[in-house]
Amino acid sequence: MEDCIFCRIIKGKMEAEKVYEDDQIIAIRDIAPVAPLHLLIMPKKHMVNTLDLTTDDGPLMGHIFQVAARLARENGVDGSGFRVVCNNNAGAGQSVFHLHFHLLGGRKFHWPPG
Repeated sequence: MEDCIFCRIIKGKMEAEKVYEDDQIIAIRDIAPVAPLHLLIMPKKHMVNTLDLTTDDGPLMGHIFQVAARLARENGVDGSGFRVVCNNNAGAGQSVFHLHFHLLGGRKFHWPPG
């Protein structure tokens, strides 16, 4: 999608601080972090949110969570704790309508969130 900011980042048409990339996904630093560690992990395939997932996307979702764990370890938040969050639609806080996961760490989180 040409008007999707994350699609433009994935295609190299817009700058972002990439921290991970492979043939399926990309991870970037959030430009408005809400935690000391705030990364966005997204598939290169455009999907609006988890409602667009099919059974064929199972391996991709597993890969995203494996990379999230790797990035948590590399950034030193694996021991203290971290969150992987996915907002679905505007009422839940989704503002960019390209499936993405927030990897948050480096501070204490409370429950329930939001």
